[in-house]
Amino acid sequence: MTRKLFVTTALPYANAAFHIGHMMEYIQADIWVRFQRMQRDGDAKREVHFVCADDTHGTPIMIAAEKEGITPQQFVAKIAAGRQQYLDGFHIGFDNWYSTDSPENVELSQGIYRKLRDAGLIVTKVVDRFYDPVKGMFLADRNIKGECPVCHAKDQYGDNCEVCGAAYQPTELVNPFSVFTGSTPIMKPSEQYFFALSDPRCYTFLKEWLNTPGRLQPEMVNKVSEWLGVAGEKLADWDISRDAPYFGIPIPDAPGKFFYVWLDAPVGYLASLKNYCGKNGIDFDALLNDPATEQVHFIGKDIVSFHLLFWPAMLNFAGHPIIDKLKVAVHGHLTVNNEKMSKSRGTGISPLRYLQLGMNPEWLRYYIGFKLNAKVEDLDFNGDDFVARVNSDLIGKYINIASRCAGFIAKKFDGKLASTLSPKAQQWIGRALTVNGAERQANIAANFDHREYGKALREIMEIADITNQYVDENKPWILAKDPEKSAELHDVCTTALILFRQLTIMLSPVLPQVATRVAEFLGDDAYAWRDTGGAAVYESMLGREIFAYNHLMQRVDAKMVEELFDRPAAVAAVAIAAPAEGIEELASEIKIDDFTKIDLRIAKIVNCEQVDGSDKLLRLTLDVGEGRLRNVFSGIKSAYQPEQLIGKLTVLVANLAPRKMKFGVSEGMVLCASAADEKADPGLYVLEPWPGAKPGMRIR
Repeated sequence: MTRKLFVTTALPYANAAFHIGHMMEYIQADIWVRFQRMQRDGDAKREVHFVCADDTHGTPIMIAAEKEGITPQQFVAKIAAGRQQYLDGFHIGFDNWYSTDSPENVELSQGIYRKLRDAGLIVTKVVDRFYDPVKGMFLADRNIKGECPVCHAKDQYGDNCEVCGAAYQPTELVNPFSVFTGSTPIMKPSEQYFFALSDPRCYTFLKEWLNTPGRLQPEMVNKVSEWLGVAGEKLADWDISRDAPYFGIPIPDAPGKFFYVWLDAPVGYLASLKNYCGKNGIDFDALLNDPATEQVHFIGKDIVSFHLLFWPAMLNFAGHPIIDKLKVAVHGHLTVNNEKMSKSRGTGISPLRYLQLGMNPEWLRYYIGFKLNAKVEDLDFNGDDFVARVNSDLIGKYINIASRCAGFIAKKFDGKLASTLSPKAQQWIGRALTVNGAERQANIAANFDHREYGKALREIMEIADITNQYVDENKPWILAKDPEKSAELHDVCTTALILFRQLTIMLSPVLPQVATRVAEFLGDDAYAWRDTGGAAVYESMLGREIFAYNHLMQRVDAKMVEELFDRPAAVAAVAIAAPAEGIEELASEIKIDDFTKIDLRIAKIVNCEQVDGSDKLLRLTLDVGEGRLRNVFSGIKSAYQPEQLIGKLTVLVANLAPRKMKFGVSEGMVLCASAADEKADPGLYVLEPWPGAKPGMRIR
């Protein structure tokens, strides 16, 4: 039976460009897809459909569009227009990229809801929900932050904790605040629709589904089993509705109610596949109902509660056929030099900057692949290690084989490989491609299939090591000097290029562009995995005329990696005259690294108001270019009336930890100037940037 694969990844939220974490997940999935496309089941080529989409609904996008004076659809389209440069740049080959704001997703989401309702798994309850009194709207779970009620991590969203993975209701957060205004939300009653996850049927299904062998990693089975409880007592009904105004899919027969984005987002995987099938004449329903079809989903560990509880239960009780054939591959986070990614701390990597610097995308594909395994482990990008790994493996071991031998074939033998191989050469090929009597390619294939990319690449590099040992021992550069050694030279270079071809085939899921160029150089068609073993290893190469060799890859320049990191620009030193009267002396000297810890941003004061009960504070509502508004309390009431500040630009310390005050949460500090002697000059002077500066720009 020909295996049919429906492969998906997490949907990126359509409010920002891709970051390096997106690229890690897409590269992981793309390597697996490319490997699968090289396989055959019997004589039939394996069928693979690789799709994704933008996650487009929710309040944050609605608010961001409102700020720009455009519709949510226009805002999403603007973000989507920038996606392809990343995907093409890193050779990520999705068959279809779509949107959750689509007719297919409306049809599928509403259809699933109706089936759940008919199954008695939709209930309504009047519940108290958080309401932002400043913004004048109910707050979605992701519009609220606070302290996780389980592990007490700070700054966590209202639906699940990104540190411990726990799922909870927003009302369970400790010290909640609105992400839009920073104000403390109040409770207001609202009728909401729930998916009855607490129904015993859900526990019975999930217990069996999670424990199906091969479904997901053992550590995730253990983690999610904890969330189930002994008999499902930890499963709570899931709020699937949101009140207008909301950018989303309307709930059928419920005016003013919309599906919470986490309901329709995972349905977006199916919507993208349906759109792809429609464009390519494929029967969508027949594909999903085919016993040979499987779905394999790649996802980060921070959002597994949705994908391993709500999503499978929702699909199952809606009677969706793919649920029995769904496997979930969970991965860890990407860190940079063992720190969580943060632009303000200089530990962020922009994938677009990577490409703009002229860095080879296949360097990153190889490095990420080398570090990935099937466990739920974090992957660290270390600059020094990146340079050493790529230069050692790809240049020093792999590319080095062709660069040392191809020229002799062109110069000495008119571009033709030897028509036979000596017994010694055949022995070396066997030594390189087998271990303990078994073909390495089978073990390498198994590791790729099980997402143990690091193990696969290490074994491939062992083949490269043996090949280089063969070249070093036979020294073609010495043989080329002796006309009587011509046949031996031909034999050695042909053998080396045969093994180089095998290495290329095995590396092609990771290095697709290099593999294409090698195929052109060696006169091959598209590579298939079956070309890595048996007599095909060298017989098809014997006597073949090959084309001129052009260098395939440059070494990594360490300076490029230094430029890659999102470190704030250094500030030039300036000479300062002696302090004027009333001006404080300069503080003690600091290093540039001390300065770069402070993230100063241009902020627009969109609103300013008196704070009842305070004779010093004004409440500032600031736009810092984040797609949300910040709430900041500033002790400048003695110097300014609110109307003087509204519409002005100022400077904000943006990475100051939020401070819970009597009047609410303050999310930063506005910068002011003052004299040393406040009695002589009691003035406070809010900093105002030069015209032309825009909210969100960094002070460097």
